[in-house]
Amino acid sequence: MFTGGALLCAAIASVSDVHERRIPNRVTGPAIVAGLLLHLAVSGWHGLGDAALAGLIAGGMFMIFFLAGGMGAGDVKLMAAVGCIAGTSPLLLLTVSTAIAGGVFALAVSIQHGRLREMLRNAGAVLAHHGRWGLTPHPELNLASPRALRLPFALPIAAGCLVTLCTLAWEVRW
Repeated sequence: MFTGGALLCAAIASVSDVHERRIPNRVTGPAIVAGLLLHLAVSGWHGLGDAALAGLIAGGMFMIFFLAGGMGAGDVKLMAAVGCIAGTSPLLLLTVSTAIAGGVFALAVSIQHGRLREMLRNAGAVLAHHGRWGLTPHPELNLASPRALRLPFALPIAAGCLVTLCTLAWEVRW
């Protein structure tokens, strides 16, 4: 079960993301390599391919949010690292759990700052913009905006890993 390693990686990245508001390459790069090598050592070339595919899928899914201006590159690299470590088997649960955790955390941050109504209105504007213009960032509602509420997304990634780990442990137990 490699999901514990993915959780450890996300937890380490969370500390940096909360304190420095960035996830350094010195965390994500070695984590990607470690995930690939771990799967190679345990399952041979098939394991390496599985880990690489999981990293590409996880990173690629979250790359969409980066291209749309709603997520930082470090978050995308962390998702790729978590994917490489976890492998393809738990990947659907991991990515869905992370996305749901991200939504819950975003709601909490907007409520904490008294901007829930504004956030919901902005979410509608962003969806309409992307529906019309594709993945181009909204001209005002993106991470570059000084008014943007910023969420250290390593926290929802860690939460998604934790939910996945607990779910898998529960399934094994029963």
